[in-house]
Amino acid sequence: MSNVISVIVPAYNEEGNIPELCRLFGDMVSTATQTYELVLIDDGSDDGTFARITEAAQTYSFIKYARHPHNLGLTEGLQTGFSVASGDIFVFYPADLQYLPEDIPALVQPLLEGADVSTGWKQGKYKKRFVSKVYNWLSRRIFGLKVHDLNSVKAFKAEVIKDLFLRKDWHRYLVVLAADKGFRISEVKIPLYERKWGKSKFSIWRIPIGVLDMLAVKAQLSFLRKPLLFFGLIGSCFLAVAVLVGLYAVYLRFWLGDGQRPLLYLVLLFSGLGMSLFILGFLAESLAGLKEEMGAVRKKVDRLFDHRDDRT
Repeated sequence: MSNVISVIVPAYNEEGNIPELCRLFGDMVSTATQTYELVLIDDGSDDGTFARITEAAQTYSFIKYARHPHNLGLTEGLQTGFSVASGDIFVFYPADLQYLPEDIPALVQPLLEGADVSTGWKQGKYKKRFVSKVYNWLSRRIFGLKVHDLNSVKAFKAEVIKDLFLRKDWHRYLVVLAADKGFRISEVKIPLYERKWGKSKFSIWRIPIGVLDMLAVKAQLSFLRKPLLFFGLIGSCFLAVAVLVGLYAVYLRFWLGDGQRPLLYLVLLFSGLGMSLFILGFLAESLAGLKEEMGAVRKKVDRLFDHRDDRT
């Protein structure tokens, strides 16, 4: 079976790495048994990255490229790459040469053998090792996914992307979202090397952002699928507490003759919270139903365009 494999590389201020990346990619392509294309996305760089990309495109016929007017982030870079790529297999690779093109065929191989997604497992020493270990440990516990590394290179069939909705910075949860849809996941050990040119885009602020995104994805995959059940359960607890406090207030007032006005305020508070959560659950349930309907419409539209492409 012959596949066209699109390697999508978002690049932001990586002018010193682009020429070597393209040269190494060319070396890999010359010995590969599959057909490859390199899709370079300049994500609003303010150095010579785009000039290096256009120069490389004049030398290598396997290069496609696009450019963002300003920096939009990795997820948007991938989305642009998906629209430019023509392959039936997509590979996400960084431009910093910490992963070498020579390892791409090994990452792709599980897809040729039946997997839908192949995720890399970083091998080697790197500066953010402790942060990465903690992040991946939390991810495994929260999502119940038996892979070692969610924040690495990835290969996936093009059809996987059609079923996924990626918000900003959700590229790192692509494996989680794909597994939730029932796609088959594989893992491959991929060597990691030290960056030789340029600076890492990692900052300490990405840690809390990553954790909040992790919780947002979990909520999307769990609680928000049956929001009335989630909010209704909490609301029921508040209403139950309101009833118990009310009964206790009645007992004090009519059996002991000791009325407690603060208990009345508690009954009103817990009753209000309980009813508000039920209303919130009903509203969220309506939004969840609308989202499912929109997803079904999007799939029908995609199938329609696919059929038209097949005819042409």
